[in-house]
Amino acid sequence: MLELDTPDGLARVHLREVAAARAALVLGHGAGGGVESPDLVGAANAAHEAGLTVALVEQPYRVAGRRSPAPAARLDTAWSSMVEQLAFDVPLLVGGRSLGARVACRTARQLGATAVLCLAFPVHPPGRPEKSRLAELDAVEVATLVVQGERDPFGMPPPGPNREVVQIPGTHSLRSVTAVADAVAPWLRAHIR
Repeated sequence: MLELDTPDGLARVHLREVAAARAALVLGHGAGGGVESPDLVGAANAAHEAGLTVALVEQPYRVAGRRSPAPAARLDTAWSSMVEQLAFDVPLLVGGRSLGARVACRTARQLGATAVLCLAFPVHPPGRPEKSRLAELDAVEVATLVVQGERDPFGMPPPGPNREVVQIPGTHSLRSVTAVADAVAPWLRAHIR
């Protein structure tokens, strides 16, 4: 585990390196959870088995023991700082679950990411489709995979020009490590050269 200083405080990175990595995948957690959520574990396992170094990052607000996330601009700045400090010299993929997926989408271009992995992307608050966050997904110009629970109350994003959407059993929680790994593995194989 690494501890990194960011403009918003101390962050933690749980690093799973592989020899001769083909790429690196950096994943962020959801708003109220940590890096041990089943969907992050499943995605990390699939990436590691595909020969990617995996970094699971904890935002400074979580490291400080707070449950409520910082405002979006601060999350994005801390995330970008962490990813830049990791300085991987292989192709970079970014992603995360829920809030972490939103941060990855907003920062992908700036960080030079070659692909984005979204787990349980919160299209809108439950019952509030008029508060759509789809523009964050639509702004991503690189290959994107969204793994979404088929009964997610936060909505179901549509496929897009660079976006594949895979529905798996479940809600926003995505509790099956295996289902997530099975959804992510073929996409990684197709997008990692």
